[in-house]
Amino acid sequence: MTNVPSDTPTAQELQESIDELSAYRNRLYQDVVNLGQKLRLSQKKIDATVAEHPELQKIDAILDQLATQKKATES
Repeated sequence: MTNVPSDTPTAQELQESIDELSAYRNRLYQDVVNLGQKLRLSQKKIDATVAEHPELQKIDAILDQLATQKKATES
């Protein structure tokens, strides 16, 4: 008997994805901040860099999408 994954992820699978992606986002955020500090950038410049970072923006959008999807599966 083969295990064929369904098209709709479970709430648990969505939560696992959210947790893993959040951990990655936090590591990336810290890497960007630490690099800015090593380069002796002002906190304002570091904050602007974080806000404009394309990968962080993409991750935030995906996290929002996953949270919405999880909420829909729980209701």
